[in-house]
Amino acid sequence: MTVPELRARKTQPEGKIACLTAYDFPTAVLLDRAGVDLILVGDSLGMVVQGRDDTLSVTLDEVLYHRRTVRRAVRRALVVADLPYGSYHVSGDEMMRAALRLIKEGGAEAIKIEGGDRRRDAIHRLVEADIPVMGHIGLTPQSVHALGGFTVQGRSEEAAPQLLRDAHAVEEAGAFAIVLESIPRELAARITGELRIPTIGIGAGPDCDGQVLVFHDLVGLTINGAPKFAREYAQLGTEIVRAATAYINDVRNGSFPADSESFHLPAALGDRTLARR
Repeated sequence: MTVPELRARKTQPEGKIACLTAYDFPTAVLLDRAGVDLILVGDSLGMVVQGRDDTLSVTLDEVLYHRRTVRRAVRRALVVADLPYGSYHVSGDEMMRAALRLIKEGGAEAIKIEGGDRRRDAIHRLVEADIPVMGHIGLTPQSVHALGGFTVQGRSEEAAPQLLRDAHAVEEAGAFAIVLESIPRELAARITGELRIPTIGIGAGPDCDGQVLVFHDLVGLTINGAPKFAREYAQLGTEIVRAATAYINDVRNGSFPADSESFHLPAALGDRTLARR
């Protein structure tokens, strides 16, 4: 899956784009085998992997670490990495250095940057440097304090037109796709209909060109509860607790490890070898 192929899915009959997050080698291997189109190494790792309350303290080096791990696993999917908070807010030169590190050191094929019209120049500069960019508007987690929390965006008479302007600005700046997060279905449908680039929804209804879910929400590993829009396709959290509890009980009652799970001296040596000590 390449950037041009993904962009072309907007008008092709293969079906909608399926995107999931991944932060480690085995998860990325399995998602790639399953046929996911796009894997996002998102700064959501701060919340679902590191246990933080938001994404703001995730560093570029942390994204690079997880990005390199995922890159070694993937053979088919397009892998996109987040530009974390603070890596593009001080200056354009600092943003370029961060993006180039994700490409050169992390092996990223594209990067994602949050914000609409106010990121127009940043997106344009990245694209001019041949760095594919995915936009992200609506609920932008890096703006959680400015937004007043993780709340639905675009519900007011002023906010909806602004999100439309943001979407068009991201497209005009050269992004190849755009994430629409936590916005009303009707607004997401209108944006999807007006843009020439694919829209990837998360909490934005079924009318987008694709959908993205955080892996931990997908499989029931979100410790403090998944958001309303996330659907659990498995409950691995329950299975992990069950397996760990069974192991603990077996260790305590002496049934693990069994004789068949232990190593033995060759029969020819047997007790004679032990007796010499």
